[in-house]
Amino acid sequence: MTTASAPKKESLFKGVNRVRVSDFVIAFIILLLSLTCIIPFIHIAAKSISSNTAVLSKNVYLLPKGINFEAYGSIFRDGQLTHSMVYTIWMTLLFTVIGMIITTLAAYPLARRDLKGRGLIAFILMFTMYFSAGLIPEYLLYKDLGLLNTMWVLVLPLSFSPYNMLIMRSFIRSTIPDSLYEAANLDGASHFQILTRVVLPLSKPIIATLSLFYAVGRWNAYADAKYYITTKALQPLQYLLSNMVLNSGQDAVSLSEQAAVEATPEVLQSAVVMFATLPIIMIYPFVQKYFVQGTMIGAVKG
Repeated sequence: MTTASAPKKESLFKGVNRVRVSDFVIAFIILLLSLTCIIPFIHIAAKSISSNTAVLSKNVYLLPKGINFEAYGSIFRDGQLTHSMVYTIWMTLLFTVIGMIITTLAAYPLARRDLKGRGLIAFILMFTMYFSAGLIPEYLLYKDLGLLNTMWVLVLPLSFSPYNMLIMRSFIRSTIPDSLYEAANLDGASHFQILTRVVLPLSKPIIATLSLFYAVGRWNAYADAKYYITTKALQPLQYLLSNMVLNSGQDAVSLSEQAAVEATPEVLQSAVVMFATLPIIMIYPFVQKYFVQGTMIGAVKG
């Protein structure tokens, strides 16, 4: 009895050791990948609150030296950057709401098995992921529609994402069984009632995930503003930030005289980067749980 149980215990401990070693390796790799994202962020944050002398002498790495918040003071005293921040937040919220409404209204019927021609409709929508008319035809189209130099040229064209629609459709198909639809139909529920009272309450993880996708995508985008916006009041914050980064060594953002800039361009650039990044970072912890759950279920299943 003792000899029979010994091999079992030995094999059990070997399995535990193998799992522990593999977990250690995976955790180490994840740690390295995380550091590649975290360390540059910490470096920029340290530079943004360091003294001009320390930054110019290249002595700032992960810890600030000669703590100085003058760059942030210049940002908040300047009207252009603060206006661009408020404008970008409002535009991002509007873009996210419109995008989620369109995505939901497209994903729900395509997830229903009783919709005739859903394969063809899905193919037409997915076709736009791979083929487009090009920049010049798009510019001429927006010009004819009167969208140039308006906020809507940054909101409407990208408000529908076929990729996000595909993820949401897969989530609905894999999460909500057909029997639930049949029960709702027997109770006399309309499609709108099924969508609002059955589908949406069960789709909170994917809604939070795709909302984050839309918000981050719009917040970080600046190329369309470069092509379609010439009015300074309508330029998003990331467009101003890109000008500063591309023109390194120069203060590409023309701060007002009231800002009284005393920080060097490099310190000011770092402060603007932090200023533009913090809103998204502050939102992510509130949707992290739904983000992970929605990504795993919506992208793997179906």
